[in-house]
Amino acid sequence: MKKGFSTIMSAQFFSSLADNALFVAAVELLRTGGAPEWQRASLVPMFALFYVILAPFVGAFADALPKGKVMFVSNTIKVVGCLLMLFGTHPLMAYAIVGLGAAAYSPAKYGILTELLPPSQLVKANGWIEGLTIGSIILGVLLGGQLVGPKIAPWLLGLDFPGFDFGVDTAPEAAIAAIVLLYGVAAIFNLFIPRTTAPLQQMTGSVLVLVRDFAQCNARLWNDKLGQISLSTTTLFWGVAGNLRYIVLAWAAAALGYSTTQASALVGVVAIGTAVGAVVASVAMKLDRATAVIPLGIAMGVLVIGMNAISNVWAAAPFLMMLGGLGGFLVVPMNALLQHRGHNLMGAGRSIAVQNFNEQACILGLGAFYAGMTKVGMSAFVAIGIFGVVVAGTMELIRRWHAHNLVHHGVEVQRLLTIARSDGGH
Repeated sequence: MKKGFSTIMSAQFFSSLADNALFVAAVELLRTGGAPEWQRASLVPMFALFYVILAPFVGAFADALPKGKVMFVSNTIKVVGCLLMLFGTHPLMAYAIVGLGAAAYSPAKYGILTELLPPSQLVKANGWIEGLTIGSIILGVLLGGQLVGPKIAPWLLGLDFPGFDFGVDTAPEAAIAAIVLLYGVAAIFNLFIPRTTAPLQQMTGSVLVLVRDFAQCNARLWNDKLGQISLSTTTLFWGVAGNLRYIVLAWAAAALGYSTTQASALVGVVAIGTAVGAVVASVAMKLDRATAVIPLGIAMGVLVIGMNAISNVWAAAPFLMMLGGLGGFLVVPMNALLQHRGHNLMGAGRSIAVQNFNEQACILGLGAFYAGMTKVGMSAFVAIGIFGVVVAGTMELIRRWHAHNLVHHGVEVQRLLTIARSDGGH
């Protein structure tokens, strides 16, 4: 990997670590504040909100400035959202601001990969960045659970700064204060991300032009016979993965009687499986064979339904690891194929922004769907079962869509696969 790749990875690790620790702290902040379950479930779609609203602009923003600078500014926005949550803003609103920073961060994070690395290294780079991101999710969720738990929280609350009263009085507030420091570490790494030789693309001041440009990029990717399949697959995967963080917490509380701290460990187990699957895929899969993993998405939906049959932690741990492993093996080659097609069709930042828009819209939609089921009184078991059926059914439709393309547009699909094969094997 080229010089600077490790700096990008470090910045991503600490920023994602803080994001995931903050999620657990926000769940506990709402729980201890007496908020209903649907508000806790709504944290996931609220984080996705600005990804969807600002999608026409963040890609162009990422292409108009050096990617490292974009990541630094975005990280600063996350700090602001974190501080707002700490000092009294409703957690749902404050978490949406953190999502705003993440929305601007993501096109730069992924876009710089296509600027820094050749196509032949994209699958491997995606394996690294997804594996490291999953690692940060594991540690972040576990860290968040421990920060609000009975061992670390009292120690944090006992820290004394003479002459200063920060108004931090509860375990979730102490956790959030500590998480601000993690964002600070990520910001330091952002400052050392190298400037690539890729030319900057001027960002127009017209909102209408940006919206039109984004709509054209979105349509271009959806009309591409490989782009549409990889985009729909990764969209559904992230819609599921984004909401599984809360679903596993809710399921662990209902099925196992776990606290937030205990349940966070099971979220980490899913992430461990995803990391293993991502690493294996980065070694075993080639870009032109990415669509072969589509059936794994159907299996993911079936396994989500199967969660309801488990009531023992010794069965839950390997089951959840297998669920994560299927997801990791699914997303790495499909993500690389999507980046490859997007980079060939439009600028890297715009391509990632289109991807983020669709994926976060799915997180938003599935999250609102799940939160809505809990708001009308469905138990966690019923809501999880319906959620799994929707996932498996949608992935089956995507599989049939790709099969249709092979039958009716086989020449074009083969041409695009040949391009992928010639541009880089792994």
